[in-house]
Amino acid sequence: MTTRNAERDALPVGQVTQAPPSAQEDLHRRVLERLPLPPSHPPRIASEEEALQVAQTLAETFRADAAERDRERRLPWDEIERFTASGLWAITIPEAYGGLGASYETLAQLFVTVCAVDPSLGQIPQNHFAVVQNLNDMGSEAQKQRWFADVLAGHRLGNAGPERKSKAAHLYVPTAQLTRDADGTLRVSGTRFYSTGSAFSHWIPFRAVDEQGRAVQVWARRDAPGVTIFDDWDAFGQRTTASGGVVFDRVIVGEDDVVPVWRFETVPTLSGPVSQLIQAAIDAGIAQGALHDALAFVREKSRPWTDSGVANATDDPYIIHEIGELQIDVDAAHAVLLEAARLLDALARGPIDEQVSARASVAVAEAKILTTEAALRASEHLFALAGSSASRAKYNLDRHWRNARVHTLHDPVRWKYHLLGNYVLNGALPKRHQWN
Repeated sequence: MTTRNAERDALPVGQVTQAPPSAQEDLHRRVLERLPLPPSHPPRIASEEEALQVAQTLAETFRADAAERDRERRLPWDEIERFTASGLWAITIPEAYGGLGASYETLAQLFVTVCAVDPSLGQIPQNHFAVVQNLNDMGSEAQKQRWFADVLAGHRLGNAGPERKSKAAHLYVPTAQLTRDADGTLRVSGTRFYSTGSAFSHWIPFRAVDEQGRAVQVWARRDAPGVTIFDDWDAFGQRTTASGGVVFDRVIVGEDDVVPVWRFETVPTLSGPVSQLIQAAIDAGIAQGALHDALAFVREKSRPWTDSGVANATDDPYIIHEIGELQIDVDAAHAVLLEAARLLDALARGPIDEQVSARASVAVAEAKILTTEAALRASEHLFALAGSSASRAKYNLDRHWRNARVHTLHDPVRWKYHLLGNYVLNGALPKRHQWN
C-alpha cells in the first residue's frame, strides 16, 4: 500500500491541492490502488424466491470468516466479487430494462440476510441499490438503458457521499464542481466523504454542482485518471466497508454522464424512503446476527449462575426470560421492516405525490426506530446473557455492538421519532431527502 501527499479534507470547490502530511496524517491517507475485477456478466436470477435462496446460501459462506475479517480489517475483495457474480446486485433492475424488478420486500430481506452474518460486507451495496432507485426516478431514458444494462452485465455502483465543511446542518455542500475546458471538455474536481462501496465499484455517482451552480449527479469511472480513493475509514465498527474519501482531480466526464437532479428537487419520489429502508434492513440484520451468536454461546459455552440451582445455562430461568424478550424485539423490528417494504411496493404501483412520499417516509421511520433499538439492545445484551467469557478477544463478539453503534449513527433515531410524532400529531410532511 502506498501513500500520496494529497490534502483530502475540506478542499475548496473545484480544487485539489498538494501538501506534505504529517506522519500521523500520512497513516490516514493511504490510497486504495487496487481496482475491482472487470464485470463478469453474472447469471440472471429468475424469481424473487430464487434471489432469497441465493442470498441465504451465499451468506452462509460469508459467515465462516466474518469475525476474522473484522479483527484484521481485511477488505472483502473476493467476497464482493462472489456477491456480484451471484446475480443479486441486479435484482432491482426493472423488468422493462431486462431485470427481475424485485420488490422492496425482497430487497430488504436480502440486506437482512447478508448483514446477519457480516454487516460490513452487507452494507457495501447499499449505495449501489440506492443509486439504481435514484436513476429510475431521475435518469433520462438513455441513461436508464445505458446504466441498467451495465448493472445487468455485472457493473457495481458506488457513491461518493455528501461532504460537510462546517458544523452547519447542510445536507448537500458543493465540494465537487463541473467545469469546462476551452475546447469544451467537461471535467469534475473536488472531494467527497463517506464513500461506502466506491472502492469496489466500476462507476462512482456523486453529487456536484454544474457551471450554473445547479445540483447534478455525476457518474465517474472508478478507474478514470484523476480519481483517487483513500483507505482512511478508521471507525471502530463497520470496519471493512472501505467508507473512506474520494478525490476527483479534473476527471473527464461525458455530457451524458451527468444527471440533472436539480430538475427533481420539487418532485416527490421514493428515493429517500428506499435508501432508508436499506439502512433499516442493515440494522435488522445486525440484531439477528447478535442474537444468533448469543444463543450459540449460551448453548455451547456459558455456565449457569451459582445460585440458579441448574446444571446448564440454558435452564437458567432468567436467561430464558431475557432471551424471550430479545427474540420479541428482533422479530418485531423485522416484521415492521417488511411491512414498510410491502407498503413501498404498493405505493410504487401508483403515482407518487407529496402525501404518498410522506407515507413511505413515515413507515420506514417506524421500521428504522425499531431496528435501531433491536440492534443496539441485542448486541449489548449479548454479554449479559453469555457471561464474562464472551468478552474474550478471541471470540470477537464485541463486533456486533461496534457495528450496531456505528451504523445506527448514520441518521439519528431521535429525528425518526420527531418525524413520526410530527406527522401523527401535526400532519407535518417529512422533508424529502435521502435520510427520510
